[in-house]
Amino acid sequence: MTVETSTLVPMTEANQNFSKVARLVDETGLAVILKNNKPRYIVVDFEEYDEIQSARAARKQKVEAVTDQLIAENMEAFQELAK
Repeated sequence: MTVETSTLVPMTEANQNFSKVARLVDETGLAVILKNNKPRYIVVDFEEYDEIQSARAARKQKVEAVTDQLIAENMEAFQELAK
């Protein structure tokens, strides 16, 4: 994942000045909080979070559908292996 350096905020600064983090999210769409100089947390706008959750749910449904299809197509083999 590529992170724009202008969105990076050290943990201590985020703790001391959260309004800066909120302003950064408003301006750029996200803020990346560093812990021990490594990206650790992402703060995003709530609408963005909703979109992320919707995408995750859609992906989960696709995976479940493919899984169900594979099981149905190979049920005979699975039953044989279960003996």
